[in-house]
Amino acid sequence: MISIKNLTKKYFTDDIETTALNSINLEVQEGEFVAIMGASGCGKSTLLNIIGLLDSPTEGEYFLNGNEVGNLPEKLRANVRKSNIGFVFQSFNLIDELTVFENVELPLVYLKVPKAERKERTQNLLERMGIAHRAKHFPQQLSGGQQQRVAVARAVVTTPKIVLADEPTGNLDSHHGAEVMQLLSSLNEGGTAVVMVTHSQHDAAYAKRVVQMLDGQIITSTEQPTIHAL
Repeated sequence: MISIKNLTKKYFTDDIETTALNSINLEVQEGEFVAIMGASGCGKSTLLNIIGLLDSPTEGEYFLNGNEVGNLPEKLRANVRKSNIGFVFQSFNLIDELTVFENVELPLVYLKVPKAERKERTQNLLERMGIAHRAKHFPQQLSGGQQQRVAVARAVVTTPKIVLADEPTGNLDSHHGAEVMQLLSSLNEGGTAVVMVTHSQHDAAYAKRVVQMLDGQIITSTEQPTIHAL
């Protein structure tokens, strides 16, 4: 599904060249759950942004479903992103002026899904996530755990092939964090690939494989037994 070959990302200022990623090679199979770990500044969030087509590499290739996408112009990258990838961020990134229902429905609006289908898909997903009773509430009326559930629902309402999660439990207590990880695990068991950046060994235990990064390079990639969703 994801194939990254000799990928390098450099940032330039007037006098300084910084290498964030240095000749990365990575494969992620369909339906896999991969955790990317490493110290702050090791390049893991940069790698996630490139996988999510939010950034482009300086050198190297990124194939998604057999197509080279890393070097596409932004408009085409945006189209691929909308059709294939869902995002879950530490900061939730919900729109305060929209209700829970409207936040989750929004990606379907962008994809021009017919109104009746949008409403049905959004309602069914809210019920599946256990937050249908909050559909008319606004984000600031929810707990952190509830907000992250809404963020996960918004990420998967388009039925993406891949969910990218950047420290998805970073702003949550242990109870709500465990709820979100169970949710991601359940989505993965349903066939959705998950690539997650995390500092948490506890969260990484849900993954089928842990990739360790250091100084812009992958140093280990380890298969592991996983925690299954309840």
